[in-house]
Amino acid sequence: MDIGVDMMTAIEADLHLQGAVVQIMRFSMPASFHNLHKSNDEYRLDLCLTPRPRGARACFVEKWGPHRFEPVGDIFLAPPGHSIDFRGECGRQASVVCYLKRELVERWLGAEPDWNDRRLEAVLNIVHPHIRALMLRLAEEVGHPGLGREAMAENLTGQLAIELARYCTVFEDAPVTGGLAAWRLRLIDERLADLSSSPSLSELARLCDISVRQLTRGFRASRGCTIKDFVARTQIREAKRLLAGPEGVKAIAFTVGFASHSAFTYAFRAATGVSPRQFRQRLAHISG
Repeated sequence: MDIGVDMMTAIEADLHLQGAVVQIMRFSMPASFHNLHKSNDEYRLDLCLTPRPRGARACFVEKWGPHRFEPVGDIFLAPPGHSIDFRGECGRQASVVCYLKRELVERWLGAEPDWNDRRLEAVLNIVHPHIRALMLRLAEEVGHPGLGREAMAENLTGQLAIELARYCTVFEDAPVTGGLAAWRLRLIDERLADLSSSPSLSELARLCDISVRQLTRGFRASRGCTIKDFVARTQIREAKRLLAGPEGVKAIAFTVGFASHSAFTYAFRAATGVSPRQFRQRLAHISG
């Protein structure tokens, strides 16, 4: 359910299954869009087929303070019964959205998970190759129907429910300790946003007024990855956004901080499974 929507949405194709609904959706966001979404009795998975608008962030309004907005990745999950406030800059976006019935996921979890702070932050940016691959296969089945479409999609959503349950249980017995304060994370995010000039760990530690050891341990505890991995994800996310425009691939490589076109192509293919040129062609196909 969407409440107070300031964006335009359109369903291009959909498929209703026994345990899920899968849709290809287009979104058009005005300047500084605002969208409050609440999942009722389903798990909503969203995989962006095109770059998300710059500055896309979200807040679990019943759990977090009104000023805490965390970055939204290519894949995010809206758990049942949770309201999410989305904000960001203007832009257009296409997504494959899968609404999984609650019982389909929780049969593998045993019960609804404890949606603690760490788990909520983690589902706003799901980096999981199997979940990504299953969502892309579902997009193909919905957008380009073939023989045995419903049976194939039922099989894919069943696998997706298992992978999602596995992802959620990773955080079951791993409470956050030693994480960085929100104000330090904001300072780091602001500095890392300048992809043309990568800071050293010493610079970031001085910025946060802590040691390099505290920085690296605290960042991993807060974000679940190293600073190096976080920068790499940010580079690829920004590259996807730029590939939606007219700028050349070589220029984009230097803009997002790569020393060469070949290094950029290698990193982009490793992260997405396609080359930058193939990704741009896919964007053009979706936009057309």
